[in-house]
Amino acid sequence: MGLSVTISAADARDAEQILKLQYLCYQSEAELYGDWSIEPLTQSLDAVRAELAEGYGLVARLGDEVIASVRARTDEDGTVHIAKLIVHPRMRRHGIGGRLLDAIERHPAGTDAAPKRFQLFTGHRSEGNLRLYRAKGYAQVGAREVGPRLTLVTLEKAA
Repeated sequence: MGLSVTISAADARDAEQILKLQYLCYQSEAELYGDWSIEPLTQSLDAVRAELAEGYGLVARLGDEVIASVRARTDEDGTVHIAKLIVHPRMRRHGIGGRLLDAIERHPAGTDAAPKRFQLFTGHRSEGNLRLYRAKGYAQVGAREVGPRLTLVTLEKAA
C-alpha cells in the first residue's frame, strides 16, 4: 500500500477523533438500513471516553490522523466483545480493518485470564463486514431482529 499506518492503544485523548470518524463511517450503515438513529451516530463524546476507560481500544493512524479504530471489553467469562471496528471510507479495502481485528485479538486487555472466545456483531446486510469477519474465522452463532429493517448477526470464534 505504501502508506505508513501505525496501530496503537487508544486513550481519552483520541476520543474526539474516534467519535468524528465513527460518525463518518456509520453514515453508510445508516443509509443501508434507512435508520439514522443507530447508536454509533447518536453516541456522545463522554460515552466514547467511558467505553475507552471501561474497556480498551486501538487506533490506526496515518501520521497524526486516526483513520481506523476498534473497541473491546472482556467479560468475566473470558469472552472478548469486539465493537465498532471502523475504517475511514477512503482507506477501506487496504487491509487496515483486518490488521486492527488481528491486533485486538492478540492484545485483549482487561483481564488476567486468557480469553476463551471473541465475539462481535454486525447488521445482516453489511456484506463487507460479514465477509471480513468470516475470512478471519468468525462463524455466526446467533441473530436478533432489532427492527423491521435490521437483524443483528452475532459472530464468534474461539481464542
